[in-house]
Amino acid sequence: MKTLPLLSLLTLMSILLPSPAPAGILESVYGVLPDGRPAKLWTLTNASGLEAKVTEYGAILVSLKTPDREGKFADITHGYDTLEGWLGNNSYFGATVGRFGNRIARGKFTLDGKEYALATNNDPGGLPCALHGGVEGFSKKLWEGEGFSGEGACGVSLTYTSADGEEGYPGELSVEVVYTLTDRNELVWEAKATTKAPTVVNLVHHSYWNLSGDPGTGIHDHELTLHANHYLATNAGLIPTGEKAPVTGTPLDFTKPAVIGDRIDADFEAIKLAGGYDHAWVLNGTEDGDLVKAARLHDPKSGRVLTLSTNQPAVQFYAGNFLDGSTVGKGGVKYQHRTALCLETENWPDAPNQPDAPSSVLRPGETYYHKMVHTFSAE
Repeated sequence: MKTLPLLSLLTLMSILLPSPAPAGILESVYGVLPDGRPAKLWTLTNASGLEAKVTEYGAILVSLKTPDREGKFADITHGYDTLEGWLGNNSYFGATVGRFGNRIARGKFTLDGKEYALATNNDPGGLPCALHGGVEGFSKKLWEGEGFSGEGACGVSLTYTSADGEEGYPGELSVEVVYTLTDRNELVWEAKATTKAPTVVNLVHHSYWNLSGDPGTGIHDHELTLHANHYLATNAGLIPTGEKAPVTGTPLDFTKPAVIGDRIDADFEAIKLAGGYDHAWVLNGTEDGDLVKAARLHDPKSGRVLTLSTNQPAVQFYAGNFLDGSTVGKGGVKYQHRTALCLETENWPDAPNQPDAPSSVLRPGETYYHKMVHTFSAE
């Protein structure tokens, strides 16, 4: 029997076995919008082989591939394979949402004595509210992107100008969102905004995570830590009541690592109102605006770990309660109930109407700045 020489065998193995793409940045056209405008895609790869894909449409994180404890890479985000899929992204997978992420009660707020009316595009508990910027918020806009690379990092900067009155919000708003993938296995998301007239701003990143790398499995077995001693109690419409409630002794206590599925259906008012976890936790020690720990997510089976830090006062932990199998995502997978979760750093929900909330008002001459750092590892 004829055998291959060792050099040829090694060459054949190098061709057949998957390997991480070389570090750097690759720009391509992702697809074309119905109005004929092309949307670009950037593929970012770091020295360890982590790969992030970002598109101009919605300033969306399309995918993120990280290794498990055995070194096997997998995409750990929900989403779609093509631009056409993202056009119907009603779950906000991977999106940059704004002008005001999360909910505003009744779609109304008052600023400098004037009341503004927004679209009410969400009605949990039968109580209408404005959600994630409106009917066509920032997640459905075509941004303008530009890639960059430097020592130990690469990324993409995306800009968008929101017109005065867009979705009912006052003031022309200039926004920049930057994704940076570093050789420290960090995905950094930063948002900056300036305005020509007083307005309210709360830009939010909305990726759905499943650290198993298998989108067909639930996130009930993931272990979560939230660096927060309080959560915001809500009414049936998931609008804060004004009470900053202690987590101690409740199913919302994640100050120590806890398995998500153990208490997600507990007989507790906050859980029942939201149909699981869909609340804002007030982070410890964010009064000075410095970067603080927000969360740690761990999948015991794969070993993957996501740690999250931010300069924002709260984190919304949403456990995918509204996923119901009707959305067909990557690879034709139907995303079932609680097969991914969101960790959205942010200002308080309904902040413009909450007297005790940190101010969400942005005025001319000021700069809004939101930073969140996702760090990936395996153990």
